[in-house]
Amino acid sequence: MDCVEVLPQLHMFRFPIGQAYLWRDGTELTLIDAGDAHAAAAIEEGVRRLGLDPAGIRRIVLTHGHRDHYGAAQELADRHGARILAHRLDAPAVRGEEPVPDPVLHDWERPLYTHALTVPEAPPTRVDRELEDGDELPFGGGARVVHSPGHTPGSIGVHLPRQDVLFTGDAVAGVGRVMLGVFNTDHAQARESFRRLAALGPRVACFGHGDPLTVDTAAVLGAAAR
Repeated sequence: MDCVEVLPQLHMFRFPIGQAYLWRDGTELTLIDAGDAHAAAAIEEGVRRLGLDPAGIRRIVLTHGHRDHYGAAQELADRHGARILAHRLDAPAVRGEEPVPDPVLHDWERPLYTHALTVPEAPPTRVDRELEDGDELPFGGGARVVHSPGHTPGSIGVHLPRQDVLFTGDAVAGVGRVMLGVFNTDHAQARESFRRLAALGPRVACFGHGDPLTVDTAAVLGAAAR
């Protein structure tokens, strides 16, 4: 796992497939996504390498219910007393009560999707708080939930207005170029969610896959959305 500084208070943990983000408010920590089912030890080590204590992880915010994003959430939460948060519409999939909706794949996505399925299955994971659009979360000076359906029904972005930072989950990808995320269940919804997220005009955008965008971010997102 690579640990990459995005901002002094924000780091990215990059795995072979996907990534998670760590936000720091003093000694209180928030994870945005949690990697796959084998990622807990690597995340804890990454936190320690930053001179922080994993016991400071207070919450794990899941951008959506795919195995590469919530796989280690339960293990980390059990060890450190964190709460797990996910949108109401994806919470049943995270808990293992309902199947994850199948994507509607373009032909060019099929080989990529086959590779994505090599990520280990995620265990059923509790959700301590079911989120809705517009909910405020107590980190980063007040984070806002932005419901961004299309990739999954309960996909969310997380916007930190005071920090001018946006976490897009898989609604937007930054692999090679900024683009609509892949493996969407509803392409029309996904495009509209992309436009909604881009309209926030952040200074920093952090994607579920690909390097964060820190230069001309609002302009690049806007152009890609158009």
